[in-house]
Amino acid sequence: MFGKNFSYQSRSDWPPIKSWIVSRIQPDLSVEGPVREILQRVMDQGDRAIVEYTRKFDCKDFETENITLPAEAIQDSLNHVDEQDMEIIREAAQRIRSFHEIQKQKSWFFPDQDGAVMGQMVAPVYRAGLYVPGGQGGETPLISSLLMNAIPAQVAGVESICVVSPPRQDKTLNPYLLATAHILGIKEIYLCGSAWAIAAMAYGTETIPHVDIIAGPGNIFVTMAKKMLVGQVGIDMIAGPSEVAVLADHTARADYIAADLLSQAEHDSLAGTYLITTEKKLIEQTLEELQRQTNLLPRADIARKALQDWGASFLVPNLEKGFELSNSIAPEHFEICVEDPWSCLGMIRNAGAVFMGENTPEPVGDYFAGPNHVLPTLSTARFSQALSVHAFQKNISIISSNKNYINKHGKKIARMARLEGLEAHARSVEQRFENK
Repeated sequence: MFGKNFSYQSRSDWPPIKSWIVSRIQPDLSVEGPVREILQRVMDQGDRAIVEYTRKFDCKDFETENITLPAEAIQDSLNHVDEQDMEIIREAAQRIRSFHEIQKQKSWFFPDQDGAVMGQMVAPVYRAGLYVPGGQGGETPLISSLLMNAIPAQVAGVESICVVSPPRQDKTLNPYLLATAHILGIKEIYLCGSAWAIAAMAYGTETIPHVDIIAGPGNIFVTMAKKMLVGQVGIDMIAGPSEVAVLADHTARADYIAADLLSQAEHDSLAGTYLITTEKKLIEQTLEELQRQTNLLPRADIARKALQDWGASFLVPNLEKGFELSNSIAPEHFEICVEDPWSCLGMIRNAGAVFMGENTPEPVGDYFAGPNHVLPTLSTARFSQALSVHAFQKNISIISSNKNYINKHGKKIARMARLEGLEAHARSVEQRFENK
């Protein structure tokens, strides 16, 4: 059922594996032109463009007054959800919040021995915009996406948070999504989807004020819009299709591994699923389990295509080589299903999130444990990391010198400026010398 089967014995085996993985990374540039047009229209026309796109793709009788979700709709959503479900969501939210509270940084200052004071002030961005995909026409609310994007922003101290999500045909949002927003205390929600929602948050419209940072997953149009807006507004990350790599030894269970691979394969036909193992028999057993378990899934066709197109097994001689390979792949999700996973922690260099041991399936992190599930994909874990509180904060350098500092170090500073050919820089310091 895996589309590819590789043997990895040494680094010399990496090039063909890399070529295959890179082919998955290639962007679909066919949407670049349409997205560029969407961005321009929203920038030029504001709400009018939002309404026209929404009528065309989401809701035929959409009007400008429908962009802002009424506050009473959020409150009313509580009458349409199961209270036991809400208790689960509240507990998940608390766990996620507790984890992210630990990430908070503090401002700090230290005195220089010559009388200056240096420091770093940590300040939140003022306004964040969170995109939440519609989820099969609004029938599968991505409540975990809202939790994982909103809570770090709140913990960071962001003062103004808005949520945008595409409307259902009746100009509503799923009540579970709204009830989750209520739990989080978010009251500013706009009915707006796809690339035009991203443009609205970046540029602002008559109804939707612009934001300082945009966070949240989406389809290829959303991703391309975010990519094009880098440098104009803060962007959480440019994410691609989901992926999971499982590193397993002789103690691993094939039924567990198959279930975990399928948990990603059902996301998207482009999802990557990789089994790295020292055991050839385990590969065979996992293939049997994949066949059996796939047949039980509502999204079986999507999972099968993902496994066929972007699923692979990798036979390695030992765990050291397995970690060497996984570090090269730099997977979004990395499960370690070995006898003693904690003894291997030091061998991990590149991964979005690591799941330790056979009783830590990836969905534990997706929904409930606390760490963020917004993770780098497509090997970008080589240089980036999970969404965190830090994404919604800025580190501002603070410098305070005095006469004593200028008199002692001014000539050195002026000399460095002149070495760079910047005379006015040098004179700016020299103006403050005591003998002037």
